[in-house]
Amino acid sequence: MYVLRHTYASVLLDAGENIKALSLYLGHADPGFTLRVYTHLLPTSEDRTRRAIDAAFGYGPTDPDGLATA
Repeated sequence: MYVLRHTYASVLLDAGENIKALSLYLGHADPGFTLRVYTHLLPTSEDRTRRAIDAAFGYGPTDPDGLATA
């Protein structure tokens, strides 16, 4: 059951769900607790920045990017 719960949280965090909402979905009384437990699953700021810029320019996850394709 723990693995299913952890997978649920992982999928939602990867999809961009916020900690406060995830805390509510998991039944945690404190979003801080959820953050402490699942913080290792949050994308790094570099990943978020790259995804935001790629999305702004219309690149998808399978589009070639980077200097090698320039």
